[in-house]
Amino acid sequence: MSKYRRSEVMTACVLLAPFVIVYAVLFVYPTLKMVAMTFTKAPLIGEGEWVGLKNYARLFKDKLFFSAVTNTFYFVALTVIPSTLLGLFVAMGVNRLKGWLQSVVLACFFIPYILPVSVVYRTWNWMLDSQFGIAQYPIAMIVGGNVPIFRTVSLFMPTVAWITVWWLIGFNILLFIAGLRNISSEIYEAARLDGATRWQMFRRITWPLIWPITVLVATIQLIMQLKIFDQVYLFAQGGQADRTMVLVQLIYRSAFQKNQGGYGATVALILFLLIVVLSVLQYQLLRARGEK
Repeated sequence: MSKYRRSEVMTACVLLAPFVIVYAVLFVYPTLKMVAMTFTKAPLIGEGEWVGLKNYARLFKDKLFFSAVTNTFYFVALTVIPSTLLGLFVAMGVNRLKGWLQSVVLACFFIPYILPVSVVYRTWNWMLDSQFGIAQYPIAMIVGGNVPIFRTVSLFMPTVAWITVWWLIGFNILLFIAGLRNISSEIYEAARLDGATRWQMFRRITWPLIWPITVLVATIQLIMQLKIFDQVYLFAQGGQADRTMVLVQLIYRSAFQKNQGGYGATVALILFLLIVVLSVLQYQLLRARGEK
C-alpha cells in the first residue's frame, strides 16, 4: 500500500471513529445486553438468574402476547396502506395548486405532524368524549345516541388508526410532493399531445415514476406503526387495555410495570426481528415490483 493510500485510510478511520464508537456504545452494546437478558429471569435493572429458553417457551404460551401481535398487525393493516395512498392522492391535489394557496394548504396538512402526541390525544379525546364531545352530535344523529368510542373494543383500533393517519399524513404528503416535482413537465406535455387522458398519464407516467417514493413511504410507515405505543396507551387509559394491547405496550407492562426485565427483553427482541424482517421484505418486494 502506498504512503498516499495509507494516509487516506488513516484519515477515513479518524473521521469514522466517533460515529463507530457512539454506535457501538448506544446501539450494539445495549442490543447484545438485551439479547443476553432474554435468557435470564432478570429485573429491569440488575443481573438475573439464568433460565435458558424458558422466556421463549413462556412467550409462545402467553395468550396476551398473541393478542398483542394480532392487535399490532391489525393496526398496521389499518394505517400503512391507507396513509400511503391517501398521502399520494392529497399530494397530487396539492401539487396542482400554485403560489401562496399551495403553501397554505400544504401547511394545513403538515401542522398536525409537528404536534406532540399528548396534544393529539387531548384534542381527539375531547372531540370524541362520550358525554360532551362535539363529534358525538353527528354520531348521535346517525345511531340515535352517544357512543363511548374508546371504550368499545370494535371501534377502538379503527378510531386510533384514523387519528394516526390524520396526525402523520403530512410527512407522507411532503415526500410525495418532492417526488412529483422531480417529474419533468415535458413528459406530461408530450402525453397530452398524444391524446392521453389524466388516468392514462397517472397510470403510465406518474405511478411508475413515483413508485420509489411510494416504496420509501410504505416502508417508513410500516416501521413506525409496528412500534405503535403512544396513541394506544393514552386512548386506552381506564379501558380494556388487555384487549387493545400492542407489542410495545406489552414490553412496557412486562419490564417497567411488573419489573420482569428478562421477559420484556424477549418480547422486545421478537418485535425487533419482526421489524427487520418485514421492513426488508416489504422494501425488496415493492422495489422488485417497480423494476418489472
